[in-house]
Amino acid sequence: MILTFLHAIESILTIIVMFMTGWLLTHVGWLDEKTSLIFSKIIVNVSFPCYMLWNLMSNFDKAKLQELSGGLVIPITSIVLSYVISVLVSNLLKVDPRRKGVFRCIFFTSNTIFIGLPVNLSLFGAESTPYVLIYYIANTCFFWTLGNYEISKDGDEGRETGKFSLSTLKRIFNPALAGFVVAVILIFLDIRLPRFVMDSCKYIGELTTPLAMFFIGIVLHSTPLKKLRFDRDLVVLLLARFILCPVVVIGLELLIPIPPLMAKVFVIQAAMPAVTSTGVIAKQYGADYEFATIATVVTTIASMIVIPIYMVLI
Repeated sequence: MILTFLHAIESILTIIVMFMTGWLLTHVGWLDEKTSLIFSKIIVNVSFPCYMLWNLMSNFDKAKLQELSGGLVIPITSIVLSYVISVLVSNLLKVDPRRKGVFRCIFFTSNTIFIGLPVNLSLFGAESTPYVLIYYIANTCFFWTLGNYEISKDGDEGRETGKFSLSTLKRIFNPALAGFVVAVILIFLDIRLPRFVMDSCKYIGELTTPLAMFFIGIVLHSTPLKKLRFDRDLVVLLLARFILCPVVVIGLELLIPIPPLMAKVFVIQAAMPAVTSTGVIAKQYGADYEFATIATVVTTIASMIVIPIYMVLI
């Protein structure tokens, strides 16, 4: 049990080491605010679309995608329900309009691949991978569509346009989603890309996590200490990430019978911290990226306490 716990925590410590490296590089003057803007553009428009293409086409074929698609019911339903709750809670609490979308996005989506995958592998072994990827597909779709749209409304342009428009469609159908759609189409058409294309997508895609972590380090360095505190919104997000969302999944699993291992993986996936790219997206749209970054860091560190609890319960 102790060894498994240590393996699960290692993935979180890796994330912490990376964003602290970004903080240190900013402190010595190698990185700055202008660099963070460049990083956010690279992640959203280049590295993550490549990552999506490589990841899906490396892990799925047509038969496997069709076989696992039935397991999407619980992840999709739980994320939709969590989103509805996030809207109700954010309106009830009258969350600041400049961070309302960020609040909702962190509330209903989780870090299912960069932390979720290694944690599940440590807890349940390689046989958990297909179920991790099922939740990852649902979570990623919602993050880059609904989550991306909610965050975009926090920015000046989003608040001005307000209603659904052509600008809204452009924000929803972003490069990351395009990478996902292209990958799914190629898989169903049984088209395999040349090895050099896949390798290129892999290497470019692997820039996503370190660049996102360096971005977090830059923002943390430039954020005044008085902002690094537990306010009401952050406390609610901690409760949502680690209690409410997993409970929603457990409730659905009581109604919809699924294999025991799949059920355990879905609960763990729902209890993961905020997606590391949340602050990057917020920066892109001129939203409250400082709050997004702080929430990402705090939920990531808090997961070191939460994961052992779920290990015991599960």
